[in-house]
Amino acid sequence: MGRAYQNRKESMAKTSDMNAKVYSKFSREIYVCAKSGGVEIEGNLALRSLLERAKKNQVPAHVIDKALDKAKGGGGEDFAVARYEGFGPGNVMAIVDCLTDNPNRTFGDVRLCFTKTKCKIGAQGSVSHMFDHCTILAFKGQDEEAVLDALMMAEVDVMEMENEDNMITVFAPHTEYFKAKQALLDAFPNIDFEVDEIQFVPQTTQAISGEDVEMFERFLEMLDDLEDVQNVFHNAEI
Repeated sequence: MGRAYQNRKESMAKTSDMNAKVYSKFSREIYVCAKSGGVEIEGNLALRSLLERAKKNQVPAHVIDKALDKAKGGGGEDFAVARYEGFGPGNVMAIVDCLTDNPNRTFGDVRLCFTKTKCKIGAQGSVSHMFDHCTILAFKGQDEEAVLDALMMAEVDVMEMENEDNMITVFAPHTEYFKAKQALLDAFPNIDFEVDEIQFVPQTTQAISGEDVEMFERFLEMLDDLEDVQNVFHNAEI
Protein backbone atom coordinates (compact mmCIF):
# COMPACT_ATOMS: atom_id res chain seq x y z
CA MET A 1 0.00 0.00 0.00
CA GLY A 2 2.76 2.41 0.97
CA ARG A 3 4.45 2.38 -2.42
CA ALA A 4 1.13 3.14 -4.07
CA TYR A 5 0.44 5.98 -1.66
CA GLN A 6 1.21 9.51 -2.82
CA ASN A 7 1.12 12.43 -0.45
CA ARG A 8 -1.37 14.75 -2.12
CA LYS A 9 -1.19 17.70 0.20
CA GLU A 10 -1.89 21.00 -1.52
CA SER A 11 1.42 22.10 -3.03
CA MET A 12 2.97 25.41 -2.06
CA ALA A 13 1.38 27.97 -4.33
CA LYS A 14 3.71 30.14 -6.42
CA THR A 15 1.20 32.79 -7.39
CA SER A 16 -1.50 34.73 -5.57
CA ASP A 17 -4.16 33.08 -7.73
CA MET A 18 -3.01 29.62 -6.71
CA ASN A 19 -2.89 30.70 -3.07
CA ALA A 20 -6.44 31.96 -3.35
CA LYS A 21 -7.60 28.53 -4.58
CA VAL A 22 -6.01 26.76 -1.63
CA TYR A 23 -7.42 29.28 0.84
CA SER A 24 -10.88 29.01 -0.70
CA LYS A 25 -10.91 25.22 -0.44
CA PHE A 26 -9.83 25.29 3.21
CA SER A 27 -12.27 28.10 4.03
CA ARG A 28 -15.20 26.13 2.66
CA GLU A 29 -14.15 22.93 4.42
CA ILE A 30 -13.63 24.74 7.74
CA TYR A 31 -17.05 26.40 7.45
CA VAL A 32 -18.82 23.09 6.76
CA CYS A 33 -16.95 21.26 9.52
CA ALA A 34 -17.59 24.00 12.11
CA LYS A 35 -21.25 24.41 11.15
CA SER A 36 -21.96 20.69 11.47
CA GLY A 37 -19.86 19.91 14.56
CA GLY A 38 -19.51 23.22 16.38
CA VAL A 39 -16.79 25.87 16.43
CA GLU A 40 -15.17 24.73 19.70
CA ILE A 41 -12.17 22.56 18.86
CA GLU A 42 -12.34 20.77 22.22
CA GLY A 43 -15.62 19.21 21.16
CA ASN A 44 -14.96 18.98 17.42
CA LEU A 45 -11.91 16.84 16.75
CA ALA A 46 -12.45 16.99 13.00
CA LEU A 47 -12.26 20.77 13.12
CA ARG A 48 -9.13 20.70 15.26
CA SER A 49 -7.36 18.45 12.78
CA LEU A 50 -8.55 20.55 9.86
CA LEU A 51 -7.26 23.78 11.45
CA GLU A 52 -3.89 22.15 12.10
CA ARG A 53 -3.67 21.13 8.45
CA ALA A 54 -4.72 24.60 7.29
CA LYS A 55 -1.98 26.23 9.36
CA LYS A 56 0.62 23.83 7.98
CA ASN A 57 -0.48 24.86 4.51
CA GLN A 58 0.05 28.50 5.54
CA VAL A 59 -3.60 29.51 5.34
CA PRO A 60 -3.74 33.02 6.88
CA ALA A 61 -5.42 33.44 10.26
CA HIS A 62 -7.94 35.93 8.89
CA VAL A 63 -9.18 33.33 6.36
CA ILE A 64 -9.66 30.78 9.14
CA ASP A 65 -11.33 33.28 11.47
CA LYS A 66 -13.73 34.44 8.76
CA ALA A 67 -14.84 30.86 8.05
CA LEU A 68 -15.38 30.20 11.77
CA ASP A 69 -17.29 33.46 12.27
CA LYS A 70 -19.49 32.57 9.32
CA ALA A 71 -20.25 29.17 10.87
CA LYS A 72 -21.14 30.82 14.19
CA GLY A 73 -23.80 32.85 12.43
CA GLY A 74 -25.85 29.73 11.82
CA GLY A 75 -27.11 30.84 8.40
CA GLY A 76 -25.26 30.97 5.12
CA GLU A 77 -24.77 28.35 2.45
CA ASP A 78 -25.89 24.77 2.83
CA PHE A 79 -23.05 22.68 1.41
CA ALA A 80 -23.29 18.96 0.72
CA VAL A 81 -20.64 16.36 -0.02
CA ALA A 82 -20.59 15.09 -3.60
CA ARG A 83 -18.31 12.36 -4.95
CA TYR A 84 -17.76 11.48 -8.60
CA GLU A 85 -15.83 8.56 -10.06
CA GLY A 86 -14.58 7.61 -13.48
CA PHE A 87 -11.82 6.63 -15.85
CA GLY A 88 -9.16 8.84 -17.38
CA PRO A 89 -6.58 8.50 -20.16
CA GLY A 90 -4.86 5.14 -20.26
CA ASN A 91 -7.65 3.65 -18.12
CA VAL A 92 -6.56 5.59 -15.02
CA MET A 93 -9.13 5.56 -12.22
CA ALA A 94 -10.10 8.83 -10.49
CA ILE A 95 -12.26 9.89 -7.55
CA VAL A 96 -13.31 13.54 -7.26
CA ASP A 97 -14.55 14.81 -3.88
CA CYS A 98 -16.54 18.06 -3.80
CA LEU A 99 -18.40 20.36 -1.44
CA THR A 100 -21.30 21.98 -3.24
CA ASP A 101 -24.33 24.20 -2.67
CA ASN A 102 -25.66 23.27 -6.11
CA PRO A 103 -25.24 19.56 -6.99
CA ASN A 104 -26.59 19.98 -10.54
CA ARG A 105 -24.06 22.70 -11.34
CA THR A 106 -21.19 20.76 -9.79
CA PHE A 107 -22.04 17.55 -11.62
CA GLY A 108 -22.17 19.43 -14.92
CA ASP A 109 -18.82 21.12 -14.26
CA VAL A 110 -17.08 17.89 -13.24
CA ARG A 111 -18.59 15.94 -16.13
CA LEU A 112 -17.26 18.58 -18.53
CA CYS A 113 -13.75 18.04 -17.16
CA PHE A 114 -14.11 14.34 -17.92
CA THR A 115 -15.55 14.71 -21.42
CA LYS A 116 -13.16 17.46 -22.56
CA THR A 117 -10.14 15.31 -21.73
CA LYS A 118 -11.41 12.05 -23.23
CA CYS A 119 -12.27 10.67 -19.80
CA LYS A 120 -15.44 8.85 -18.81
CA ILE A 121 -17.43 9.65 -15.70
CA GLY A 122 -18.91 6.53 -14.15
CA ALA A 123 -21.59 5.52 -11.68
CA GLN A 124 -21.07 5.71 -7.95
CA GLY A 125 -18.87 2.82 -6.87
CA SER A 126 -17.48 2.21 -10.36
CA VAL A 127 -13.86 2.70 -9.25
CA SER A 128 -13.92 3.34 -5.49
CA HIS A 129 -13.91 -0.39 -4.79
CA MET A 130 -10.34 -0.39 -6.18
CA PHE A 131 -9.22 2.09 -3.52
CA ASP A 132 -8.79 1.73 0.25
CA HIS A 133 -10.43 4.56 2.23
CA CYS A 134 -7.69 5.11 4.78
CA THR A 135 -6.57 7.13 7.73
CA ILE A 136 -2.95 8.08 7.07
CA LEU A 137 -0.78 9.40 9.91
CA ALA A 138 2.92 9.99 9.28
CA PHE A 139 5.46 11.34 11.75
CA LYS A 140 9.16 11.19 12.53
CA GLY A 141 10.15 8.27 14.71
CA GLN A 142 12.07 5.01 14.97
CA ASP A 143 10.33 2.87 17.59
CA GLU A 144 7.73 0.98 15.56
CA GLU A 145 6.99 -1.38 18.44
CA ALA A 146 6.07 1.45 20.79
CA VAL A 147 3.80 2.96 18.15
CA LEU A 148 2.12 -0.38 17.45
CA ASP A 149 1.67 -1.05 21.19
CA ALA A 150 -0.04 2.33 21.67
CA LEU A 151 -2.41 1.65 18.79
CA MET A 152 -3.14 -1.89 19.92
CA MET A 153 -3.91 -0.71 23.47
CA ALA A 154 -6.48 1.66 21.98
CA GLU A 155 -7.90 -1.20 19.89
CA VAL A 156 -7.10 0.52 16.61
CA ASP A 157 -7.41 -1.72 13.56
CA VAL A 158 -3.98 -1.07 12.01
CA MET A 159 -3.95 -2.04 8.34
CA GLU A 160 -0.26 -1.43 7.75
CA MET A 161 2.70 0.45 9.19
CA GLU A 162 5.93 1.53 7.49
CA ASN A 163 9.19 3.06 8.62
CA GLU A 164 11.27 4.67 5.88
CA ASP A 165 14.05 7.17 6.59
CA ASN A 166 12.90 7.49 10.22
CA MET A 167 9.38 8.40 9.07
CA ILE A 168 6.69 6.12 10.49
CA THR A 169 3.46 5.94 8.50
CA VAL A 170 0.36 4.33 9.95
CA PHE A 171 -2.54 3.16 7.76
CA ALA A 172 -5.92 2.43 9.35
CA PRO A 173 -9.55 2.37 8.18
CA HIS A 174 -11.02 5.85 7.74
CA THR A 175 -13.49 5.11 10.52
CA GLU A 176 -10.58 4.72 12.96
CA TYR A 177 -9.15 8.20 12.33
CA PHE A 178 -9.97 9.86 15.65
CA LYS A 179 -9.20 6.79 17.71
CA ALA A 180 -5.80 6.30 16.03
CA LYS A 181 -4.80 9.94 16.27
CA GLN A 182 -5.83 10.26 19.92
CA ALA A 183 -3.95 7.08 20.82
CA LEU A 184 -0.76 8.48 19.30
CA LEU A 185 -1.23 11.88 20.96
CA ASP A 186 -1.74 10.20 24.34
CA ALA A 187 1.34 8.01 23.94
CA PHE A 188 3.60 10.64 22.38
CA PRO A 189 2.54 14.14 23.56
CA ASN A 190 5.16 15.92 21.43
CA ILE A 191 4.27 14.12 18.20
CA ASP A 192 4.22 16.29 15.06
CA PHE A 193 2.24 14.78 12.19
CA GLU A 194 3.78 15.30 8.76
CA VAL A 195 0.66 13.73 7.21
CA ASP A 196 -2.68 13.77 9.01
CA GLU A 197 -5.40 12.94 6.49
CA ILE A 198 -8.08 10.58 5.27
CA GLN A 199 -7.46 9.57 1.67
CA PHE A 200 -8.41 7.06 -0.99
CA VAL A 201 -5.30 4.96 -1.58
CA PRO A 202 -5.24 2.93 -4.81
CA GLN A 203 -4.83 -0.82 -4.47
CA THR A 204 -2.94 -0.89 -7.79
CA THR A 205 -1.36 1.78 -10.00
CA GLN A 206 -1.79 2.36 -13.73
CA ALA A 207 1.25 3.47 -15.74
CA ILE A 208 0.61 6.09 -18.41
CA SER A 209 2.92 7.74 -20.92
CA GLY A 210 3.00 9.91 -24.03
CA GLU A 211 -0.19 11.75 -24.94
CA ASP A 212 -2.05 10.16 -22.03
CA VAL A 213 0.16 12.05 -19.58
CA GLU A 214 -0.56 15.42 -21.22
CA MET A 215 -4.28 14.73 -21.31
CA PHE A 216 -4.35 13.52 -17.71
CA GLU A 217 -2.50 16.61 -16.49
CA ARG A 218 -5.01 18.79 -18.31
CA PHE A 219 -7.81 16.84 -16.63
CA LEU A 220 -6.30 17.54 -13.19
CA GLU A 221 -5.78 21.22 -14.01
CA MET A 222 -9.40 21.62 -15.08
CA LEU A 223 -10.63 20.00 -11.88
CA ASP A 224 -8.32 22.20 -9.81
CA ASP A 225 -9.93 25.27 -11.37
CA LEU A 226 -13.36 24.25 -10.03
CA GLU A 227 -14.16 25.90 -6.71
CA ASP A 228 -16.37 23.00 -5.62
CA VAL A 229 -13.60 20.38 -5.99
CA GLN A 230 -11.82 19.66 -2.71
CA ASN A 231 -9.69 16.60 -3.51
CA VAL A 232 -8.84 14.35 -6.44
CA PHE A 233 -7.53 10.82 -5.88
CA HIS A 234 -6.19 8.64 -8.68
CA ASN A 235 -4.01 5.64 -9.43
CA ALA A 236 -1.93 7.13 -12.25
CA GLU A 237 1.77 6.32 -12.33
CA ILE A 238 3.56 8.73 -14.62
